Amino acid sequence: MSDGDWDDGASSSNHRGRGGGRGRGGGRGRGGFNRNNDFDSNTQGDDWGSNGGGGGGGDEWSGDNNGERDGGSRGRGRGRGRGGRGGGRSFDQNNDAEEGGDFGGDDQQPPVSDKPRPTYIPPEIDENDEYGIGVGSNFNKYENIEVKVSGDSVPKHIESFKSSGLREVLIEKLVKCNYTTPTPIQKYAIPVIINGRDMMATAQTGSGKTAAFVLPIVHTLLSQPQDLVFDRDYCEPQCVIMSPTRELAIQIRDVVYKLTNGTCIKQSILYGGTATGHQRNTLANGIHILVATPGRLNDFVGRGYVSFKSLRFFVLDEADRMLDMGFKPDIEKILNHETMVDIYTRQTLLFSATLADDIQMLSKAYLKPNYVFVAVGEIGGACKDVIQEIREVSKFEKKKELIKVLESLGNCQGTMVFVEQKRNADFIAAFLSEKDYPTTSIHGDREQPEREQALRDFKNNKMKILVATAVAARGLDIKGVNCVINFDMPSSIDEYVHRIGRTGRLGNSGRAVSFYDSSSDNNLASELVRILKQADQEVPSFLGGSGGGNSYGGNSYGGSNNTCSDVRETTPAAAGDDEW
Repeated sequence: MSDGDWDDGASSSNHRGRGGGRGRGGGRGRGGFNRNNDFDSNTQGDDWGSNGGGGGGGDEWSGDNNGERDGGSRGRGRGRGRGGRGGGRSFDQNNDAEEGGDFGGDDQQPPVSDKPRPTYIPPEIDENDEYGIGVGSNFNKYENIEVKVSGDSVPKHIESFKSSGLREVLIEKLVKCNYTTPTPIQKYAIPVIINGRDMMATAQTGSGKTAAFVLPIVHTLLSQPQDLVFDRDYCEPQCVIMSPTRELAIQIRDVVYKLTNGTCIKQSILYGGTATGHQRNTLANGIHILVATPGRLNDFVGRGYVSFKSLRFFVLDEADRMLDMGFKPDIEKILNHETMVDIYTRQTLLFSATLADDIQMLSKAYLKPNYVFVAVGEIGGACKDVIQEIREVSKFEKKKELIKVLESLGNCQGTMVFVEQKRNADFIAAFLSEKDYPTTSIHGDREQPEREQALRDFKNNKMKILVATAVAARGLDIKGVNCVINFDMPSSIDEYVHRIGRTGRLGNSGRAVSFYDSSSDNNLASELVRILKQADQEVPSFLGGSGGGNSYGGNSYGGSNNTCSDVRETTPAAAGDDEW
């Protein structure tokens, strides 16, 4: 069996398997089993079954559906639940199962669990923690980036935070943190959102998209307050922000905390691998803004802990990842929930660095017809501040080449190494540690405390190198990431753009070195050529000279919304110590 077969979801093919579960009562059933568990998926929770008599039930296994070469598998199993029909249970392989569940039977007693439920309680937010990345010497280049806008009666973009119309308390927080100049996406998104418009937006990695939607949402919640609806075991958030990974959800929550601390705005977070009892307690006094991963949110909604009846804002960060085949059922389950308000009642916002044409068309169903589309720079393009180098390396030579790259860096502090398979993350981390390179790893098979500790150790410079799977490829702002190494090439060009975007953020220079194995990576060749050319990078001869097809539709943007008059502008000069 090859390395990819039945390992960490490395193969895109579907597998079949059999599984058994034992509890009380009778019942047979089928369940989904997904080995890709770096991202939170819809079946994280312990859904122990339903009341009633008769047949049914079934064991459902699920991972986090990370997209480390997404592949779904089906498993057959026998589920036995108290009271006959209820019999199913759901858990995932990575301690991502949520605690508790909808127990089968009248006495509401769960069957015996096959593994411990998560008991991890994350540390409290430290008010002295620094978030984000300081601007670099290339920050003023943002003034030359073309911004494309489509939509009817698009609000005029802002020139500065002070002229943005944001409430004074937010301006004071920005000044206190030395954030003086908005990035292009912030200049256009803030007035659009304040004016109540739905929005689809794309901008390069590291360009401040999180603040672009958090700032105007907080402004609106403060300017147009509505009473919170909640009781001891139930709450109705007014804003829900969805993220595909736990790490990104935590980062978004930190930005929300930073901008709401000391105000009346309450925030919380839901993500897998942590104690649900603790997370339920954070909702007990009501919340305005809820940041969540799909699996844990669906679990809480299914149990009646969270309702969308008071929802005013619905945000999909990394929208293309949230709407691909791995996550689309989870998102649709949320958007089609009986408590979800309609599109004319809520304001829907979609953000990502990569938005292919098919995702743009799919997204229109979730937006009001008069939504605004904003594209900063090339849609799906790589940041030009990252020097990209593609090296042709066979899989048997990769370890030697990795050492060569690290030696060439001198001080390798702030290096991220990406691999496809989770077991390889630990293997490479151990290999580098033996070579006296302080290294840690992060992937979906690590317990949540370990994942968070690995990220902290890397951020705090206790570890010079972080070996990661796709769980760390999107959205993370980590200060001092100087080099990204693709030990394994990803399965898609979008993943490549996101990976190398961990460096070269907010005008800082970065470097990305990728090991290209012609025996397995040829499917990326033409798209790599296109990305390299767009970013004015050297194209190696072994990739060929053809640019390949543009999966983003050339200069198209905004789908059929382009029937509106287009506004084409370049942002004004930007300067200062803005960071997000």
